Amino acid sequence: MAGVARISARQLGCVRGGRLVFRDLSFDVAAGNLLIIEGPNGSGKTSLLRILAGFIPPAEGSVAATLGDEEVVDAEERAKLIGWIGHQDATKPQLTARESADFFADLYTRPGVGTAEALAKVGLARVAELPCLYLSAGQKKRLALARLITCKRAVWLLDEPFASLDEDGRRLIVQVISEHCATGGIAIAATHDLIPLEGGRLRLGT
Repeated sequence: MAGVARISARQLGCVRGGRLVFRDLSFDVAAGNLLIIEGPNGSGKTSLLRILAGFIPPAEGSVAATLGDEEVVDAEERAKLIGWIGHQDATKPQLTARESADFFADLYTRPGVGTAEALAKVGLARVAELPCLYLSAGQKKRLALARLITCKRAVWLLDEPFASLDEDGRRLIVQVISEHCATGGIAIAATHDLIPLEGGRLRLGT
């Protein structure tokens, strides 16, 4: 995992569909910490995550990832440090759960490394050879979590990480986030749900 000391946002502004969503938003998240983004629907939680990931540019302001003495401000370079769970499951129906996990491990230049262990950790070992077409929404979310585990990216951006999960799945998410932060990772989660972990809170739409 590339060591990221800090993610910093400075005076971010976001405009979507010609509407100002937020502006003058600044914060820092240091290694080993969780930031929980809260706010009502339409307040810009997902848009903020997408800006941090480099998927969309901010209307104003900047985002930087600090690695040692270097600040990475280029969106494409910053994206190489980031693992993502969003609303889309990022699965191909014809691939098995194992093949899907292996695909992303290959994409992250770690061919097949740890995929069997990751699938077991998220409770998918018994369905590893089942095509993703037949996985439930909760199982697909678990598969996305396995992808995060194998990618070993320092910064996790999580958009409604509890969605579609049962109670066991929710406990698993909490456990994995806790482990990621304990090893020096950064997690930033946008959610309507309570995450029972210590972390900073940023509320949008107030």
